[in-house]
Amino acid sequence: MTLGVDDPRALDAARGGRANGGAGRIARSVRAALQPRVLLAAVLGAIHTQGFAPHNWWWLQILALAGLAALVADTRRVRDAALTGFAFGLGWFLSGIWWLYISMHVYGLMPGWMAALAVLLFGTYLSIYPALAATLWRRFSPPGTSRWPAVLGGPVLFAAAWALSEWLRGVVFTGFPWLGSGYAHTDGPLAGYAPLVGVYGIAALAGLCAAALAAGIRALRADGGLRLAAMPVPTAAAVLAVGAALGPARWTEPVGEPISVRLLQGNVPQDIKFEQAGIDRSNALYRDMITAAPADLVVTPETAFPLILQDMPVEIATALRDFSAHSGTAVLFGAAGADSPVDFTNSVFGIGPGLSSLYRYDKHHLVPFGEFIPLGFRWFVDMMKMPLGDFRRGGLAQSPLPVRGVLVAPNICYEDLFGEEIARTLRGQSAPANILANVTNLAWFGDTLALDQHLQISRMRALETQRPMLRATNTGMTAVVAPDGSVQARLPTFTTGALSANVQGTRGLTPYVRLGNAPVVAACVLVLLFAAWRVRASAQAR
Repeated sequence: MTLGVDDPRALDAARGGRANGGAGRIARSVRAALQPRVLLAAVLGAIHTQGFAPHNWWWLQILALAGLAALVADTRRVRDAALTGFAFGLGWFLSGIWWLYISMHVYGLMPGWMAALAVLLFGTYLSIYPALAATLWRRFSPPGTSRWPAVLGGPVLFAAAWALSEWLRGVVFTGFPWLGSGYAHTDGPLAGYAPLVGVYGIAALAGLCAAALAAGIRALRADGGLRLAAMPVPTAAAVLAVGAALGPARWTEPVGEPISVRLLQGNVPQDIKFEQAGIDRSNALYRDMITAAPADLVVTPETAFPLILQDMPVEIATALRDFSAHSGTAVLFGAAGADSPVDFTNSVFGIGPGLSSLYRYDKHHLVPFGEFIPLGFRWFVDMMKMPLGDFRRGGLAQSPLPVRGVLVAPNICYEDLFGEEIARTLRGQSAPANILANVTNLAWFGDTLALDQHLQISRMRALETQRPMLRATNTGMTAVVAPDGSVQARLPTFTTGALSANVQGTRGLTPYVRLGNAPVVAACVLVLLFAAWRVRASAQAR
């Protein structure tokens, strides 16, 4: 059957075809307009990564984030804002954590395509969080340059959304706060806020400065001109100036006499570490390095002795005990612990003068896929030829190690990413530790940005707690970080050696250690709730 031109069905079909064609053209126009923005956002994300170590260009982090704020402010729909934030995150994380490929493919022997896909999927997951921040800001901030984005309300809202998304990334599914935007500011004026509000507070302040800069530039292009720009830009300058003024402030004080420390870096190749030849080499190497010279404290890297403590050869255990007893040296060394045939821990053990028994610290915050296997992912871990499995978790606020009148609190590798947990440990200890010590093995990631990034993370922990941080690593960065976040001494990476230094412990709790992340998170939630109420009230009034 055919339809005549006068048939109503024919007219309806024609109108439908024109409508569909029109919708298709509109969709294509939207995609064409959106694509450059998305690509630019991804480029800005990659630029954002350059603000972190090893460059430490804190100002570039703010500029890249300002670019994201400007792009999101120009979007017409919430979904466009989400896509822009997602693209920014993808550029940021793929350029910043690509070194995970090294651990899975080079050392885990996972097929290259599978390792690359895993990094891509992980970067995709992490990109959800900047997408969330962009969505919240766009949803609760009306478009236009003459209202929210051009006055203080817009930048404050952006800061709250950005910091809350960063905090969520650090806690959801045990958290992965690596490359948190606050870390870029260990050498910038915002570092002065670290003892007050921690890394997430700094992320909020960086977001405030970035959005204020974007708002000021947009205001200059709008009818408001200098009148509107006069509010946000000086606000950003004031935030930076106050941070610089806070830098010299001290919330802790020296305690006891400085102690002499030796931090060991064995540079044991990762591909042989857990083979029998590598185990024998590590045992002999660290025995000799520990007993080479006395000090108040000697610290080895994570799993320096790559075995269960009960399997340590008697001659090595005897050598360590005799050295400690005769020289008065306290020794912190890494090995696996075992409380039963199936209960293993990633641990640090200590011996030294005045200790009636073996000191032990068990890692609390375990690494997914590395130290515990998430439900349903056994197949993924089995694809990597690594000695991985499920470890038992230690508790928070474990006792520190006493050394010559000061207390040393160890943390293992990934744990120093979680400032809140270190703060809870310090305030939960009956006598808060005076020195922090991170023991780690980043040989899994080769000669990559991971080493520089992890040192920057440790520097932020020193700033937040105003305590020195000792770092003993297998391949680098072995370093002594002062309470002001500066690197007091450091060994070259991928060398075998011992870093000797005198370290002054501190006592007292900074505001951040006392309160943790709660004030910053609560403030961000309140700002977002107020913004949501305001948008709803405006909609009801129309």
